[in-house]
Amino acid sequence: MTNLNPIPEAHSNAKRLVARSYPRGAGLASEERRVLEAVCDEARSKGELTRSQWERLRSVFGERFNNAWRLVEERRVKRYVFEPSRRTVWIVVGQGGEYQVLPASGYCSCSDFYFRVVDGKAGVCYHMIGQRLAEALGAYSEVHEGDEFFDRLMAEWREANFGRF
Repeated sequence: MTNLNPIPEAHSNAKRLVARSYPRGAGLASEERRVLEAVCDEARSKGELTRSQWERLRSVFGERFNNAWRLVEERRVKRYVFEPSRRTVWIVVGQGGEYQVLPASGYCSCSDFYFRVVDGKAGVCYHMIGQRLAEALGAYSEVHEGDEFFDRLMAEWREANFGRF
């Protein structure tokens, strides 16, 4: 049988490898992050989420926004501040446990982040959306702990999250 593919087999395999290196949703993922940050910046300056911002977030994130907004409403976003160092850790209480969110790094310890965000299928998980919105609106719980608890709490959060995979 004649090969109708004008691309030689070796070149075709290389092309597939390159395609895997650049996820198809990478442009969508960066657009999601851009929209989220723009809305959070506006909400932070106004102290509220407007109807148009709400609709924009719903159109971009769909059900992830609904889940994130529930986190904000139920104050399931926690900001741990350790004293006297002032180290800060963001924890989001999701459906399956407590997840650490690193906003500056764009990271969440949930499995959705691992399976969808890392693969480029999404820009953020709903825990990250919830954390960003809660921070922008000042709608989070703040927990103060002594520095002596930092290592123990970090170990507990790591153990809880790595045990899921």
